[in-house]
Amino acid sequence: MADLSQFDPNSVGLLSNNIFGLPFSEEEAKLVLLPVPWEVTVSYSNGTARGPEHIFRASFQVDLYDADVKDGWKQGFFMREPDKHLLLRSDYLRKEAELYLKFLTEGGDISENEFLKKTLVDVNSGTRAMNEWVYNQTKGLLEKGKLVGLLGGDHSTPLGFFKAIGEHKGDFGILQIDAHCDLRDSYEGFKYSHASIMFNALAEVPQLQKLVQVGIRDYCEEEVDYINDSNGRVVTFFDKQIKERQFEGETWKSICDSIIAALPQQVYISFDIDGLDPKLCPHTGTPVAGGFEAEQIYYLFKRVLESGRKLIGFDLNEVSASHDDWDANVGARVLFKLCNLLISANS
Repeated sequence: MADLSQFDPNSVGLLSNNIFGLPFSEEEAKLVLLPVPWEVTVSYSNGTARGPEHIFRASFQVDLYDADVKDGWKQGFFMREPDKHLLLRSDYLRKEAELYLKFLTEGGDISENEFLKKTLVDVNSGTRAMNEWVYNQTKGLLEKGKLVGLLGGDHSTPLGFFKAIGEHKGDFGILQIDAHCDLRDSYEGFKYSHASIMFNALAEVPQLQKLVQVGIRDYCEEEVDYINDSNGRVVTFFDKQIKERQFEGETWKSICDSIIAALPQQVYISFDIDGLDPKLCPHTGTPVAGGFEAEQIYYLFKRVLESGRKLIGFDLNEVSASHDDWDANVGARVLFKLCNLLISANS
């Protein structure tokens, strides 16, 4: 363990230290954060590929006291540096994807355009390579006995982690906080689109028993049909239904209990920041009116742990700070809470 005798958690975070100003190396940390600077298939606004580095900078402003998990940070959190090659590849393929999407939205026929047909092949092969990289990185960390959190990037990034944690931990369920279902099959022709992450997870991760979605408020008929035909493998708590239950007098505690009842014993949290009210994440890729206060989601997570369920991992995605630091500030605080909860569940 790191020597904390000279570390003052009440003082300013030193920029020479790692995330949240903590003085841990990767070897000393119990929890390792893997940044995935990738946003090739985003379909509206970009900026999420640089989310991890913005969150890292904002993290030095986060106070280390968490009333729910006192001294969780003492177990050690460490964030790796974003992979520069991955970021460069994302930037390159993103430019190709933008030309492809522009042509598509203008009514173009891709089958008649040889250049854009090649673009589609390039993007799909690039995202497959990213998935394999994430799988290998997270598998290696899990085999070393580390707790792992993934920091995107867009929401396509955690598929390889889902596979690694399923192989390592066995059957589990995903608690997805999101404005979108992400259940589209090869959205816009991209096999591993951010809008297809949960479709792909359900198809490719045999240990994924259950997907419980919370806050969904922007979706298509195809996704509703998928949910209805899933035989209960997908349970969706739509934002509209949650709000109406609250309008009619039901407490958030009661609603949380019904969400938690749908989860299996082992739980992985997949947190798309756009599940929150967009005032908290205005520059996320696809903001949607509605959503939650951060404290509502923290309460849900706390209740999950109190139910006796085991938190095994998490990802945080779609944080973009391309215009100002507000989104990164919120993202850093959400990340700190997730880190503490994962530590608490595995202490």
